[in-house]
Amino acid sequence: MSEDWDKFQKLTEAEEYFEFFQLPYDQKVVNVNRLHILKKFSQYIQEIDENYTDLSSKDKLSKYCEALQQAYQVFLESTPQEQKLFKVFNQKPKNVITLTEITSD
Repeated sequence: MSEDWDKFQKLTEAEEYFEFFQLPYDQKVVNVNRLHILKKFSQYIQEIDENYTDLSSKDKLSKYCEALQQAYQVFLESTPQEQKLFKVFNQKPKNVITLTEITSD
């Protein structure tokens, strides 16, 4: 494995990933969507790892760079609520009636 691969394996913060891949980002967007970007990025990484098992570490990092760009782009164009990456966005609140459930007789 390459030195870059070892560095990549030690990254944990969203900003570290952007800096590692030398990608521009808006700090305000990252502040608001940090966990969502990282979750989406993680999903993309999993897809890459499953579908491209024979890539070199350099080629894999290139794909990961594209994946981070895609994950970031998703949250420039969408909201966390629309993406529903986390369980909380898929759960219906208990003891709540939504306006769409109210009908008149």
